[in-house]
Amino acid sequence: MKNSYLEGQFDAVVIGAGHAGAEAALALARTGQKTAMLTLNLDSIVFLACNPSIGGTAKGQIVREIDALGGEMGINADKSLLQIRMLNRGKGTAVQSLRGQTDKNVYHQFMKKTLEETENLKILQGEAVEILVENGAVTGVKTAFGGILECKAVVVATGVYLNGSVIAGEWKKNAGPNGFAPANELTANLVDLGFNVRRFKTGTPARIDARSIDFSVLEVQDGETDVYPFSFMTDALPQKQTPCYLTYTNEKTHKIIMDNLHRSPLYSGMIKGTGPRYCPSIEDKVVRFKDKDRHQLFLEPEGGNTNEIYVQGMSTSLPHDVQKAMYRTVKGLENCEIMRYAYAIEYDCIDSLDLYPTLEYKRVENLYCAGQINGTSGYEEAGAQGLIAGLNASLKLRGEPPLVLGRDDGYIGVLIDDLVTKGTNEPYRMMTSRAEYRIVLRQDNPDFRLTEKGRRAGLVSDERYAKYLQRKADYEKATALMQTAYKPKETEKLLKNHGFEVAQKSLTVADLIRRGIPLDEIILEFGGFEGIDKHILSTVETDAQYEGYLAKALEQVEKAKKLEERILPEDIDYLSIQGLRIEARQKLDKIRPRSLGQAGRISGVSPADIAVLMVYLKK
Repeated sequence: MKNSYLEGQFDAVVIGAGHAGAEAALALARTGQKTAMLTLNLDSIVFLACNPSIGGTAKGQIVREIDALGGEMGINADKSLLQIRMLNRGKGTAVQSLRGQTDKNVYHQFMKKTLEETENLKILQGEAVEILVENGAVTGVKTAFGGILECKAVVVATGVYLNGSVIAGEWKKNAGPNGFAPANELTANLVDLGFNVRRFKTGTPARIDARSIDFSVLEVQDGETDVYPFSFMTDALPQKQTPCYLTYTNEKTHKIIMDNLHRSPLYSGMIKGTGPRYCPSIEDKVVRFKDKDRHQLFLEPEGGNTNEIYVQGMSTSLPHDVQKAMYRTVKGLENCEIMRYAYAIEYDCIDSLDLYPTLEYKRVENLYCAGQINGTSGYEEAGAQGLIAGLNASLKLRGEPPLVLGRDDGYIGVLIDDLVTKGTNEPYRMMTSRAEYRIVLRQDNPDFRLTEKGRRAGLVSDERYAKYLQRKADYEKATALMQTAYKPKETEKLLKNHGFEVAQKSLTVADLIRRGIPLDEIILEFGGFEGIDKHILSTVETDAQYEGYLAKALEQVEKAKKLEERILPEDIDYLSIQGLRIEARQKLDKIRPRSLGQAGRISGVSPADIAVLMVYLKK
């Protein structure tokens, strides 16, 4: 090969060092695979290019699931926390989610150090320009410098860097986020390998100098110290936390936006990529929700050693002069000084329907894709895919069965199933409403659902597993104590305090909880549960409160599992099956579902088509 040299020989190469790339590299290296992680810039490793936070609605669940499987995101977030809160406290436990403000520079530094100190892992700065393939399988990666990294597996985790274009008003530049260099050559290679490439778009708001903000007129949002951390490996949260602030747009803001809409690349046609419906720009919000006279904004610190403040809720690609005028209409920001202007970024990504549930590409063996290249948005979604892709690449190299999480196993299972079964035509964002078993997939219990799976895959360390076993023992002890029964005379006082009649029979602790009496009051009255962690007590209390709903959900899970267990042969000729509608034949042939259950979730495949498949399988 001309102008090339051998850079090194590896078991696996990870292209990209964002949240997906980092988790993939760690999963591979920690399970014994000699791994190289290729990044455009060492200074951009797990860079928080958008908001300086980890978690959020449904995303908090994903972070704790990554942690339960042996991943790093939760540990790293806890190390760099400025503030942490539990979202949706006023709603049911199933939709409550952790969200932490992180110091973006500290987050980068800690993860970079972790990667650098990981055995079996080499980090290399350089641009991947070609994935080398022979006889339908991966053999290596070529860099722009001509270096050849020979390997048996590749994980592509390029984020928003593929042919990245940064746009603000009439200005457009081929670049990655935050001024980092883009990756311009790999897309052509992906097309040659048969990938269907699309163009997506995302954006970010301005960063404002804290010294130019009048915080005295803003609503303060403090952190919370009574919640658990992201990681089961973290012993304590910081008691001193940095506040965020709340403010709103107004009619003046909206007028400036509407008056300059013709200069917005979103509406002028300059932006061609599809943007995220669930995280729209401020101009999109003003146009789509004309009945609203204001939109909520959060002012979030970017770190403990910088004056930069992130204006959450005000992403835009309007020209800089319009941005300056627009931001200064907001209460508290009248004299604000912008340090980094907002921008939109367009990038290349693939059609996730071209992937198996393991995240392996269907047309090239041992080639995996993870993160925003699969059409998702968000650090957490990326990290989850990176972990699963890296772990599956490692399992395959070790000759072990793959790790495929079901929709009843975790939000990660829902995320990947949605991607490879339904696909996405816009940047995909996880939400609690996407998970039909969310009452089971709470963020207080991911270790009970996933840690054994992570251990079998070789990723959960001895230390982590010991902590899990202790939590499991405490949980089982607490669950048994929930069945402790008390006679009517003993429960009379508690019941009367909560407006209930005296019981006619003995009641268990669980019975009392279902009547609305808090567990801490029951413990105060009767004692018991000594030495059991308060977060375990919260979990068993939730189990008791939702016992009926949990039973129904688990019943539905068992029914669904019967269809998931009906594995479909890989060589089925769907196009020739009589009785299937033409659309169903085409969709089944393209996606090639793993099971009857997955087939039933494909858009365009009806229950009647599933019935035809069941008859076909019996034959």
